[in-house]
Amino acid sequence: MDTWWGLALVLLALLVVAGGAFWLASPRRRTTDRPGGRGRSTTSGATVAAGAGAAAAPDDRPRAAIIVNPTKFDRLDRVRGQVRSICDKHGWADPLWLETTVEDPGTGQTRQALDDGVDLVCALGGDGTVRTVASAMVDTGVPMGLLSGGTGNLLARNLGLPVTSLSQGLAVALTGADARIDTVDIRLHMSPDEGDGGEGDGRPGHGGAGGGEGDDPPVGDQATDPSDPRVQDHTFLVMAGLGFDAEVMAHAPEHLKKRVGWAAYLVSGLQRLRGPQFKVTVKTDNDTRLNRRVRSIMVGNVGKLTGGVNLLPDAEADDGKLDVVLLSPEGIVGWGAVVTRLVTRSNRGHQRVDYYTCRSLEVTADRPVEVQLDGDTLGRATSLSAQVNPGSLIIRRPR
Repeated sequence: MDTWWGLALVLLALLVVAGGAFWLASPRRRTTDRPGGRGRSTTSGATVAAGAGAAAAPDDRPRAAIIVNPTKFDRLDRVRGQVRSICDKHGWADPLWLETTVEDPGTGQTRQALDDGVDLVCALGGDGTVRTVASAMVDTGVPMGLLSGGTGNLLARNLGLPVTSLSQGLAVALTGADARIDTVDIRLHMSPDEGDGGEGDGRPGHGGAGGGEGDDPPVGDQATDPSDPRVQDHTFLVMAGLGFDAEVMAHAPEHLKKRVGWAAYLVSGLQRLRGPQFKVTVKTDNDTRLNRRVRSIMVGNVGKLTGGVNLLPDAEADDGKLDVVLLSPEGIVGWGAVVTRLVTRSNRGHQRVDYYTCRSLEVTADRPVEVQLDGDTLGRATSLSAQVNPGSLIIRRPR
């Protein structure tokens, strides 16, 4: 399921709730570019049978790798056949087909594809699969294609790529133009009790078992510092958040997700509207220094959520900047002011929404707070540092 739908709808629903409250009370990654690995020789396509003992002719057509999350499809054989047919139609060889697993949600498969010298790597899954594959693609010079497999597909939505048609998405990946976008490197300092029987245990996504979309397996780009196992390094493409947004994703009841899908996140969000604020210290590279009480702080590479909510209206994937928003509502009326500001982009009224831009920042919280990256909940963190990596990922976009 798509956690972002739940978060977006929580924000939109709050506008309606707040409107009622106001009415009752009155008087929102190989490190250089290369020519597509054409030096390889592969026999994945046609063979020559001109006589006994005839050697197989090399297939000089370009070749793509498809990194697929098999849990996203009921008829995986049909999907594979469709992909092969589209590749052949556009003059590409049979693709290298690699399926993710719970143990390896895409990192090893992507590295295998790159070692095999493919010309293109496509992620076919949800936002978690896209993030994991992209993390291994940073600064490689090999282009990446985004194929619709989940219901969120937030990066594709923000880049104006097809999100409802696998055939259209693959056609863009095979025939489109290369465009560089930014990625974001982030370091998290996790709570001491994460993974050691603390409050975070027993809930989906905690301790690195990412749960974005509800079905994506754990993300695999986490790297721990041997000197401090609580330190985790990750890469994200869309958005990272501390506080309310991560809480909504982490605490949506599993039984409700199975029964009613995204509505479970709406329930989770409404239950946490009155959750406590926390204190943060924010330092940026452009000398911004903040000490605030907030309900949520989000750092974005792009800004659009599902449901039409543009959380960071000035964020662009290729501007070499991070966009940051601090949400500081107090009660239902405060949330109403936040949502009104997000929906109308108005600067009037309650100053509960603050925007900043930077290239890097450090955020320290006064207590462990839930954290999410591109919809994957990772547990509770006490601090994060993020830095933009400009133009580090090549994405195929329409010509």
